[in-house]
Amino acid sequence: MKLLVINPNISDDVTALIESEALRSASPGTELVVRTAGHGVEYIETRFESLIAAGAVAEVIAEYTPESSGGGAVSSAAPADAAPIDGVVVAAFGDPGMPALKELTDVPVIGITEAALCAAALQGHRFSIIAISDRIRPWYLDCVERFGLGGRLASIRSINETLTGIGSVQQDFKETLLALSLQAVTEDGADVVILAGAPLAGLARELRGQIPVPVVDGISAGIRMAEAVVGLQSGPHRAGAFAPPPVKARKGLSENLDAALAAAQSALTASTSAASKN
Repeated sequence: MKLLVINPNISDDVTALIESEALRSASPGTELVVRTAGHGVEYIETRFESLIAAGAVAEVIAEYTPESSGGGAVSSAAPADAAPIDGVVVAAFGDPGMPALKELTDVPVIGITEAALCAAALQGHRFSIIAISDRIRPWYLDCVERFGLGGRLASIRSINETLTGIGSVQQDFKETLLALSLQAVTEDGADVVILAGAPLAGLARELRGQIPVPVVDGISAGIRMAEAVVGLQSGPHRAGAFAPPPVKARKGLSENLDAALAAAQSALTASTSAASKN
């Protein structure tokens, strides 16, 4: 199994944290291709920054999308490790571009937010999210409510100090993050704590045993959930809310993104034609 893991922000330090935790979490035999967004911001705190990141993630996914259905060749502009991939992990809490990215490719696309929320919901009734900034909280609340889990959210607690560097958040605020997690349990009634965001990747392993409830790491959850969904072999979307976008005039797209859309639409047309003959 080969998973494409995308950091939607431009921080190489965060990508290194993502890769380290992803490698620790992946099952034997799972190959990881870890990429950093080609454009965007250092770290994502707002809905608008998420919008920018969504386009960058779509471009990376498009590089790994066959030019035609049936496992054809990828674009000539794609990297050497482009084909084939079996699934995608969008490795930023808040899931930039999700669920729209599910429309772009036939392989499962899993966001670490949806993976972490699913993991938390399986392990307790109420969960709390620990975030790296106050500014990020409204967007995270939107995400929880979009998944229909607002009633199970105990709290979102966050660091309210200026970050000195996105790659050093764990080292700079480890004790603060631990204190916030404990408050979520003792004061908010959380049965599960989610350490949100790629900058906190791996911290759950360090804090395990110091927090008296299960602690979910988004990157770890994303990798394991992606492996599980790929293993189900449920098939691609050819109808419903996540079917490929319909064919229409477009211009100004990159070569890869245009080819990815064309491939998705071609696969949909072929599937519809086959269904009509039956």
